Formats: sequence, structure tokens, C-alpha cells
Amino acid sequence: MDIDQSSSPLERAALLERAAKYAALSDPARLRIVDLLTLGDLSPTELQSELGIPANLLSHHLRSMELAGLAVRHRSEADKRRSYVRLAPGALEGLTPGREHGARRVLFVCTRNSARSQLATALWRTASDIPAVSAGTHPAEHVAPGAVDVARRHGLDLEGVKPRLIDHVAGAEDLVITVCDNAHEELPGLQGIHWSIPDPVRLDSEQAFEDAFADISRRVHDLAPRLRAA
Repeated sequence: MDIDQSSSPLERAALLERAAKYAALSDPARLRIVDLLTLGDLSPTELQSELGIPANLLSHHLRSMELAGLAVRHRSEADKRRSYVRLAPGALEGLTPGREHGARRVLFVCTRNSARSQLATALWRTASDIPAVSAGTHPAEHVAPGAVDVARRHGLDLEGVKPRLIDHVAGAEDLVITVCDNAHEELPGLQGIHWSIPDPVRLDSEQAFEDAFADISRRVHDLAPRLRAA
């Protein structure tokens, strides 16, 4: 069948987009980058260390992946000289990775344990049987009202939940997922996953909390099927 004659312009555009992704992923280094980014966001330095390739070659791979709609880069909220690479929305449509990791418990961490890590934990408990808890490097006195409100709008309950210090919560076998740049950069030796999610408390608007919730929800539902109980 001649696809140019039998398909609509939208179908042809979608096919070309898929072909560009497959072409970009034909390189083993780029495929490995995608494998790493399916778990969380990484800085170019972290990717370079994982892959063992020069900075100029990594830069070439990242440009190719950005052009193919596979990856995007953005500045760190904490250290503006630093950037993080994440998968672009919809990057893996039709390219679902398999399970790779086992975990006894998931620990979500942000600085204040007042919004992102609390939302991530609540969402995780709806998506996976693997237990989840949250903590902060410098916990707040209470959960942010905006986080309580957005959770309620989506059928989750954060009423009465208290922020906790990571030292009082973390276990040796936890899979740690940092959900803010400050916590990730404050804990450089921590093995785990990083999700670079903007802090909704900074803007303190309903839309900021909705955006954070949507970002976390997508990541939780992408990761949960890839983890098995250890």
C-alpha cells in the first residue's frame, strides 16, 4: 500500500515523527540515554558519566534527540548554571520499555516535604502495590494548602499529613526518588532517580499545583509498571 496515497496528512506527519524517533534511537548511545531518562531526569554531566563519552559527543546526541522530539532540556531551579535532560512528553508512545528495577519501598524526597513529594506518594499508592513514603531535607511545619487542595480535587487526601525529615524516614533498601532540584543537588551521593519538577509553592497558584500534579502523575504512571516488588 502506498501510504502517501492512502493516508491523511496527519497520519503521514505522525508516521514521519515515529520514523524520526526510530532513526534517532538506532544509535546505541541514544537508546541508552532514553533507558536512563525513562526513570528520571539527569544532567548532561550525569549522562556523560553514565555513558563514558566526551561532552561534545553527548551534546551531538542530545541535539539529535531534541530534534526527533525525544528529549528536552531546562535549567535547574537551584543552580542556574546546571541543566537537566528529560524525556519529551509522548516521547515513548509505541516504544514502551520493559521492567528493569526491583524495590522494597519507594521514598519520595523534596526540600520541604510539603507539596511535590507528598503528591507523589499519594499518587504512587494509587498506581502500585509497592509501599511509598515521603520526606524532606528541610521539612516544613505543614503540607502546603495548595497541595492539599489539588489532591482533594483529584480524589486524594493529604489532610493531617505531616512533613518529615529524611533522616527519620529513609531506609537502606529504599528506592529514593528526588522530586526537586534542590534536594537532588543537596544529596549528590544519593543513588536513585531524579524528577526535575518545578516547585508549585513558589508561584502558589492553582495552575502551578495542577501543573505539578499532572507532571508527577504522568511520571508515576510511567514508572510504576517498570518496578517489581523486591
